[in-house]
Amino acid sequence: MKIDFSKHRDGLVPAIIQDASTQRVLMHGFMNRKALRRTKRDGKVVFCTGKKNKIVVLGESTGDYFSVEDVLFDHVGSAVLIKAKPNGKVCKRRVKTCFNEKNERDNALVELEGFAEARKKKPSKSSPTSKIQQRGMNQIAKKLGEEAVELVIEARDADDENFKLEAADVLYYFMLMMVQRGIKLEEVLEVLGNRRR
Repeated sequence: MKIDFSKHRDGLVPAIIQDASTQRVLMHGFMNRKALRRTKRDGKVVFCTGKKNKIVVLGESTGDYFSVEDVLFDHVGSAVLIKAKPNGKVCKRRVKTCFNEKNERDNALVELEGFAEARKKKPSKSSPTSKIQQRGMNQIAKKLGEEAVELVIEARDADDENFKLEAADVLYYFMLMMVQRGIKLEEVLEVLGNRRR
């Protein structure tokens, strides 16, 4: 599918910018044929603004560019969806999105990752998470192995509640291991995504 710029009197089509990682809508603007061509060619989002259809590279004045990952068109060729990674703040108000949302996934694993990272940076004496992190990778790996065995055992039984509890334990220790190694959840999800493609 291609964009039909003639559908709009001014030759501008709406362009939605979506974070390629979190899937959050970051902002919207307009593109003409030239802005779209430059966006695809240069890998940075380019909008067309103002009465004179001025071409503007988003983030050019601040260094907060949007690195383009994919350019999609709707089924009637009247709008553009740009999947991009923001390299800094998103809009003039210097916030995460123009819609006042947090630019993060709605995901308990992401929250757990953030919690584990925070505990690693700033340990708490009363925190079980801090205690096992301070014991190091061998202890975390041992706990993950124990919990994985318990999950396999529960998988053979009919008790769904116990299975869910053990699965949660496996995910918890898996995330501690990731943080200990300095590997981001997003990196593992990217590997999975590449396998799916």
